[in-house]
Amino acid sequence: MQQAVLVDSHAKFEQHLREAGKANATVIAYSKDIEQLIEFVGEKGKTLVAEVTADDIDEFKSILKQRRYTSKSISRKINSIKAFFRYLIDEEILTDNPAEAISHPKIEQSPPRMLSKLEYRALRDAASGDERLFAIVELLLQTGMRISELAALQMDDMDVDRGVVTIQAQNSRDERKVPLNKPAKKALMDYLKVRPRAREKTVFLTKTSRPFLVRNIRTAIDRYFRLAGIKDAKVNDLRHTFIVEQLKAGTPLVYVSQLVGHKRITTTEKYLNLIDSPDMNPNVQIEEL
Repeated sequence: MQQAVLVDSHAKFEQHLREAGKANATVIAYSKDIEQLIEFVGEKGKTLVAEVTADDIDEFKSILKQRRYTSKSISRKINSIKAFFRYLIDEEILTDNPAEAISHPKIEQSPPRMLSKLEYRALRDAASGDERLFAIVELLLQTGMRISELAALQMDDMDVDRGVVTIQAQNSRDERKVPLNKPAKKALMDYLKVRPRAREKTVFLTKTSRPFLVRNIRTAIDRYFRLAGIKDAKVNDLRHTFIVEQLKAGTPLVYVSQLVGHKRITTTEKYLNLIDSPDMNPNVQIEEL
């Protein structure tokens, strides 16, 4: 049991993640984090799983801090390491878990950023000449879906007549349906009129009829943020804006949580801190074009 080689166990762990249906980006991130730990202990002459100690992992954490990794990055690597050693315990490759007592660095959580009315109006104006990007911005802003969910949308997921979009299950997230309001529906219909005709069933395509990838969507929206003069904004801020505007409009917390696919309602509750409660008005409507 205690002669397992780190490199071999790492390969088995990576295979385990893939078989568990983890996203490719998650598998790659976890794998690289474990590779980094293996390289670190390897410099100390350790190649076996059982040779890694809690002191080694704590020292590795300190080295990361010295190399100016952010607390968030270090915390993610600790998560990867903890998952790796839990897997080794479950597989009975190890009996003692050296990562169990390892603590995460403290992370200063800044509140989610939301766009002001002036900002999201400016973003819409900047993207108004591009039917595809305008539809993407409007869907993100009016439905609160994640950018990965938008990129994965298929034509069969869109019921424009009924004004409903089906967001398919992804990784550990369940399938859900979200309504399309008038602005989102109009923007989508305008885009579909100019969408390339192709066998590809993905909704958002490039000019060469290939799926519009997440990284390229993000780059395109970042460009329109700059054109609109919006500073320090990210694509996820459109989702944050949707959540806050829904809560300000008096939409029930549980329903908002379901709309955006939060696993825990406590995640949605955090957005209540962005709302000035005394000024909440349940009759306020989210601005539509």
